[in-house]
Order: sequence, then C-alpha cells, then structure tokens
Amino acid sequence: MIETIETGPFNTVQDLGRPGYRDIGVTASGAMDPLAVKIGNILVGNDDDAAAIEVQTFPFKLRFEASAVFAVTGADGSPTLDGRELRSWCTHVAEPGQLLEVRQPPRLARAYIVFRGGLDVPALMGSRSTSLRGGFGGNAGRALVKGDQIEFGTAADELPLPAGGLAVVEPAVALRDIFPAPVDGVLSIRAIVAGEHELFASEGEAFWGQIWRISSSSDRTGYRLSGEPIRPMATVEMRSHGVVPGVIQVPPGGEPIIQMSDANTAGGYPKIAGVIECDLWRLGQARIGTRLRFLRSTHAEARAVEQAVVRYVEDIRRTSQMVKRALRAMA
Repeated sequence: MIETIETGPFNTVQDLGRPGYRDIGVTASGAMDPLAVKIGNILVGNDDDAAAIEVQTFPFKLRFEASAVFAVTGADGSPTLDGRELRSWCTHVAEPGQLLEVRQPPRLARAYIVFRGGLDVPALMGSRSTSLRGGFGGNAGRALVKGDQIEFGTAADELPLPAGGLAVVEPAVALRDIFPAPVDGVLSIRAIVAGEHELFASEGEAFWGQIWRISSSSDRTGYRLSGEPIRPMATVEMRSHGVVPGVIQVPPGGEPIIQMSDANTAGGYPKIAGVIECDLWRLGQARIGTRLRFLRSTHAEARAVEQAVVRYVEDIRRTSQMVKRALRAMA
C-alpha cells in the first residue's frame, strides 16, 4: 500500500483508458502518455494496462506502507527515494516507510509511477482510469489528495528482477529517428487532413505553415492553440458529431483545439486535421507554452510509425522476459 504525502491538483490514477463507451457519452480517459505507462508496466511485470499514478503537478510525494517494486517513467526528471536520486525508466525496490518524491521535470509535463501489481482501485467499464469530468473511476473519481491510501494489486509476472533494477532506453532516445527532437524549441507533430479541411481553402495552408503555441487554457480534455486565427471561407453550421483524441477542431475564434485523453465524445466545430495516434504521447508530454508545428502526414506514414513503436515495445517485452528467466534459471 502507498499513502499520498504531498500532491498538487490533477494528479490521478490512470491506465490505458476506457474505450468503447463513447456512444453513450463516456470519454475514454487514460494516460496522456500511454507509451510511458505501457513500458513501465512491462518493466515491473504487469499487464500493459495496470493502473499507475499520473503526476502532472509537482512535487509529488508518497510513502510506501509495504515493500514494493516500482518504476517512474514519462518525464525527464530524477525521482528520489529517501532523498537518494533514482534513475527513471528503471525498476527499483522500496521498503516500508520510505518516501518517493517526484520533482518538477526540466522539460516534460508528466511522470508516471508504476507499481508491481498495479494500483488496486475498482475497474469501471473495463478501466481503472479517473474521469475527472465524470467524477468516476480511479480513486473515488477524483484527483489524489494528501492522505489517500491505495493498495497494490497482483502482478501478472512473478519472475525475479535484477538486483540493480531493469532499465530501458526511453522512447524519445530509442526512437529518435521517428520522433525527432524539437528544432529551435519547436515540436513537430504529424497530422492527417480531416473532413472539413477544404472549408478553410488558403487558410488551411496557414494552419500547416505557422508555429502554434499551447495556451494556458489547456487540460486533459483539449489543448487550445494560440496563433494567427484561421477561419473557414464561409459560415458553416454543422450537426454535432463524434470526435476522438487527436482530432483538431477550429472553433469560431479561429484558434484550433486538439482533443486529448479526456476528449469530448461529440462536437460541432469543423475538423481541419487529426494528429496521428502515435504522436499523441508527445503532445501529452508538451507543456503549456510549448511551440509546435503540424507536419502533413499520410495514413501510410502513420502506419509505419505505429509499426516502429510496436517493434520497440515488443523488444522491451521480449528482452525483459529473457533477463528475468535467466535470473530464475541461475537461482
């Protein structure tokens, strides 16, 4: 079990989300950086979708009330255990009474604390993710507060871990060829032209050509972008229709909104483009004020990126199993 000692607003329990209920108005929720949760769970021996803590307001402190295996993934900061710095993207062992602190990361937005066995909160509609807007899921349907105590679940994999921990090269490094680092501080995000792109005519080129900034009016539901407004060439009235994370809508003010993990289930603004799914984790790690540009992509390119990410994840899964089985054989 863990107890929350210090937390800011909006730190929640999240897993890989709650798909399949958008038709009844239930948003998927789930981690803003699902790749970090998936890799963390592989490292500690969980199923991919075990529940973890998403930290987006820092510092965050918890106390271990029982021995535990854990990993901190996602953000680029160094967590500490009783004041001793730990490697991120690596498994560690904590003893009862020890304090884990996750401090403000230097560049990125969110850290994930993943525990062996996951967090034992009730599953609702197939997920343990917190829906803050709906007030359900996760830990009592709300953000974590000081004094919250949460038990661990049961690990899917009980194979032994190396004494020094099991580490992985983080995706931003291992996949730098397909996820290039920002250039001059500008993050490149791939997107595909969406249904109403033609409504914007030449304004559509302005969408692709300019550098946008993530505004302070952004949250897990959507990122509002600041920049030179773009508007359709004629007034349009659209029926409300289904939207999913990654959809980029343009409200009457002309500054786009990217739907994120807590995306609305429906909306009536015209869609100019959609971020490819494999680039959404990079947006999830982009802070308020981050500058970004959109790169016009294709379904084929999106598929190629997806396949590269799958190969990376499966290589981690295969290698970690090989190491743990070798340790068991030598025991």
